[in-house]
Amino acid sequence: MAIPKFRSIWLVLFIFSLVACGDPLKAKIDNQVHFVETQLEKLAQRLDSGQIRNANLIKEYAAQLRSLKPEYSSIVNELARDAGTKGPLYTNLLDRFEMARGQPERFATQEERLLELENLYQAASPELYNDALSDPLNVLADLSQGVLPRVNAVSREASLQANQAEDFGAGSQLVGNPAYGQWSTQSNGMSFWEWYGMYALISNVTDSFSGRRVRYNDWARGRDYSYYHDYGRYRYSSPQTIRKQNTIEQKAKKSFSGGSFKSAYDKNRTGASRVSSASRLAKNSQSTFKSKYASGSSTSKSTQKSSRFGQSSFRSSGGSRSGGFGGK
Repeated sequence: MAIPKFRSIWLVLFIFSLVACGDPLKAKIDNQVHFVETQLEKLAQRLDSGQIRNANLIKEYAAQLRSLKPEYSSIVNELARDAGTKGPLYTNLLDRFEMARGQPERFATQEERLLELENLYQAASPELYNDALSDPLNVLADLSQGVLPRVNAVSREASLQANQAEDFGAGSQLVGNPAYGQWSTQSNGMSFWEWYGMYALISNVTDSFSGRRVRYNDWARGRDYSYYHDYGRYRYSSPQTIRKQNTIEQKAKKSFSGGSFKSAYDKNRTGASRVSSASRLAKNSQSTFKSKYASGSSTSKSTQKSSRFGQSSFRSSGGSRSGGFGGK
């Protein structure tokens, strides 16, 4: 005998509820995938419509710098891509999202995968993303040799003095940021910074930086302030990248000789003149990530802490889904 239509509908809903109750973590991950996709689409729309302040300033600074220093045009054009959705900062978020959505085997645990999705949601928030853009924006400012002022950060000279940092030249804010390059390790165990593609031009555009490879030991000891390292590292890096950074540091420590090794992250550097309240909250929550990403494991307890952080400050009501990235 045929089951009445309304009974079949309730049967489907009942079965679905049993499945959801049976694996609540999967349900959370599925929901978070939707939230992140919607958040990234909204961020793309804001970038395209000129609603992200520092993205607009990147365009303005790039235009002025092309006129001031036409010999820098190639690297200026590359840095200017961060004003839109084709730049490495945004595309790095997309790549991480595709991995979190479609490659669960790349994560140590499902809790870590959920945490990555929550971090991506927060990283794509307009407040944090605007702050993150201060790094490439201030590279443009430094390339102008003081003609264009830094934004959301004190002057280069004041920052170097306050942090007793080594001057690695214009572009040093991006050293260590996985959107722009990577640490490569030589056969002798020494690691140096290797830029991606056209960003290698950064090492050739200023006399103080020309021809120099930034070695990890030197950089770890003498790095200056950057938004990425001192506020955004755990939002703008995948857990795989964080573990790789930790491995590079441990190798550098083992191969170090001549005094005590200085960790790149033994203390935060000062230099921010203004950041959003969202960035300050993100900075305060960084301690919840360190032990998990160092060991390669995540616990339900720590993930719940991150979830409460995300819900209290960033979680939107979801809104309607406007389609996949392919439609943009």
